Order: sequence, then C-alpha cells, then structure tokens
Amino acid sequence: MHAPNWIVSAPARVGLVAPAIQIRDGHKGVVLVITVALCASFLSEHYGAPVMLFALLIGMAFHFLADDPRCCPGVEFCSKTLLRAGVALLGFRLSLADVAAQGWASAGVIIGLVALTIASGVLLAPLMRRSAQMGVLAGGAVAICGASAALAISAVMPKREGLDGDTLFTVVAVTTMSTIAMVAYPMLFSALGYSDAEAGFLIGATIHDVAQVVGAGYTISEEAGGVATLTKLMRVLLLPAICVILTLTYRAPDAKGVRLPLFVVLFMVFVVINSTGVLPDTLVALLVETSRWMLVIAIAALGVKTSLGVMAGLGARHILLIFIPTLFLLGAAMLAMPLV
Repeated sequence: MHAPNWIVSAPARVGLVAPAIQIRDGHKGVVLVITVALCASFLSEHYGAPVMLFALLIGMAFHFLADDPRCCPGVEFCSKTLLRAGVALLGFRLSLADVAAQGWASAGVIIGLVALTIASGVLLAPLMRRSAQMGVLAGGAVAICGASAALAISAVMPKREGLDGDTLFTVVAVTTMSTIAMVAYPMLFSALGYSDAEAGFLIGATIHDVAQVVGAGYTISEEAGGVATLTKLMRVLLLPAICVILTLTYRAPDAKGVRLPLFVVLFMVFVVINSTGVLPDTLVALLVETSRWMLVIAIAALGVKTSLGVMAGLGARHILLIFIPTLFLLGAAMLAMPLV
C-alpha cells in the first residue's frame, strides 16, 4: 500500500535515501568532508569556537575540489542526504513532556516570538534588496535554532541559483551572532536584575544555537540552564511546522496534494518516540550525537561547495538580515517576559 500524497513524498524525490552508487563513486568526497568535520571538532574542543564555524571555513578552503568528479558525488550526498538525516534525528532531542512542563503561557510566547521574528526577516529583505526567500531563511535561522534551522529551511525551498551561498552565509552569520550572544546575554540579563529563571527563559528564547543556549544558561546557574534548555527545545519543536508551511507556500500551483519531505515526517515521529520513554537513555544520547555529527559533516560539505569570493560578494545587507532580526528577537522577548 502506498502512503498518501499528503503524508510524504517518495524517498527518491526528497533525496533522503540516496543510491548506494552515489556513495561508492564519490567516496573520496565523503572522506574529504568527514576529515574536515574531524578537524573542525578538534579545533573547536581546543579553542572553544563553534564547531559549525570551523567546519564551514575549513570546507571552503577545499572549494577547488567541489567540481572534481572523484569528490563531487560524495560532497553532494553529504550536503543533501546526510543533512536531511541529521535534521530528522534532531527529533530525539525533544520530549513533549518537557515542553508541556513549561506551560501554555510560555508556549504561546515562544510561538509568537518565532512568528514575529520570521516576519521581520521577510519584511526586512526587500529593504535590503534581497529576495523574500533570503528573508525567510535569515528570519527562520534566528527565530528557531540557528544553523540547523537554516539547513532545514534551505532543504525545503525551491532550488535556485545562489541558494547554497545564501545558506552558507546565514549559517556563518547566525553562528557568529549566537557566539557573541552566549557571552553577552548572561551579563546583560544579570545587569538588568532578572532572576535566574527569568534570565534562563530569555536565553532560551533569544540565543540561536542549542549549544550556545546551554553554555550561556549554565554560566548563570543550574536553574537558569535548565529553563534555558527547555525553552530552547520549544523553539526547536516548531521547526517541522515551519518546514510544512514553507512546503505548502512554495509548492507548484498545479501540484496535487501536499508532499511533506520525509525528513520532516521523521523528525515528528522521532519526537513522539522519544516522548514515550521506550528507548534507553544511552541509545537516545547516541542518536543525538549521531545527529550532531551528521550536521557538522553536512556543513563541511556545504563549505566545500561554496566559493569564498561568492560569500564575500554578498555584502553588508546579508549581515543586517541576521543582525536586525536578532536585536528584534531580543527586544520582543524582554517585552514579553511579564506574560510568561
């Protein structure tokens, strides 16, 4: 029996299951990006900078191999198939029970902040002479979960010239902003007199990447770290909903039914499985770590595909598309704090 069209598209169409021949013929590309990911992880552990940023920059240094027939298939596999698999496995980070524990008021505020931040990116894009798709990409990355959101949103957008460059630039910019926020926001919230629980909520509601949220929250206290992590996971839980909305928005006018990308469906299935508690903690931790490595490898592959010259040519307007929504999200979260 075939799955209904509105549930999921065929794996061959969404690219989650790649032909084995692609890996075999392009094994040198797979080896290349895994090596870049390992180097990035080593440097991150020893110098404290975000692993995603290192993976991007090192990968870009190997751009001259992007069109090499010995590497190209493997790089494509890692930048598309492995990326989607990594995003799907992010579902094991989430539990519906943890989200419910935050309460309806917090959930409502988070949903509102995410929606308004994405809208700010869309509205700002024409002013910056950038496409609406770039506005969605930037706003979504800031609003939800940084680099992971940028990769997932890019995966469901219609393919166009310049999309990979926009995605890479967004990942670099949002990761940099998230790192700055990780250092600055705890000091800011402490200076403004917020309690540990309030500061934890604001950190979880405003900092882009999960790792930086955890780092910033626990620099304040155990309570702040716990609240920050749960609040952040509520934002991550909105990622499949945003992907579904974008799938509907960008589908062809003559398309019959709604074809959800398989990785979005799997993300939601994995959230439900994780919420049941049937899997042992060690297995869940392994799956979460596998997801992290898949995303780092995918980022390295995207780096290989991207020219530094193209990135440099994107200009200050791209930076503002990340910077202004980041400030907007911070201000809106502080204003919404009394509602939580």
